[in-house]
Amino acid sequence: MKAFGFLSFGHYAFGGQRGPSAEKIAKTHLEIAQAADEIGVNNASFRVHHFVPQASAPMPLLGAVADTTKHIEVGTGVIDMRYENPPYPAEETASLYQISGGRVALGISRGAPEVADRGWEAFGYKGEAPDGADVARAHLEAFMAAVDGNGLATAAPRDRQYPNMFQPGSALPVFPVVPELHKHIFYGSGTHACAVPTARTGST
Repeated sequence: MKAFGFLSFGHYAFGGQRGPSAEKIAKTHLEIAQAADEIGVNNASFRVHHFVPQASAPMPLLGAVADTTKHIEVGTGVIDMRYENPPYPAEETASLYQISGGRVALGISRGAPEVADRGWEAFGYKGEAPDGADVARAHLEAFMAAVDGNGLATAAPRDRQYPNMFQPGSALPVFPVVPELHKHIFYGSGTHACAVPTARTGST
């Protein structure tokens, strides 16, 4: 066996239920990843879900794991792109890549069936497909464009720039730009129809 890792779902108790709290589960995740790093486990990945008592904002945890380990790769399985504002996770993932020294395997996808009815709309994203596939596809393409350093905004006139850094009218990417990050992103495709357009974005 060349590589092995783990995927944590991270459920916690709420509303008077018996069981570990959200705080306890977050700290347990960190401790397990640190211990796994010490014994040579290759990957620590965390499930991401919204509107349930489960991990929903993975970047703080991934940053903590990356900063307190030496070898283990950190990632997600998976981030639901229907809920994401594409440039923002591009910034976060690039920063995570730098903190971890490249130890990132970010899993993203349209997402699994969930408890919320069109929950992504509560986050401000609307589409036509009942499962949000069109929203996820548009967000994937915008996310990958941001990861690749494409210009997403235009530099303002010099008298309106702060700090004054760019040629007015020039294309601005989100920072940091990490060219190597592209090959550390993986898309979960459940069908051939989903896999083909995903491959065209260049994600794995």
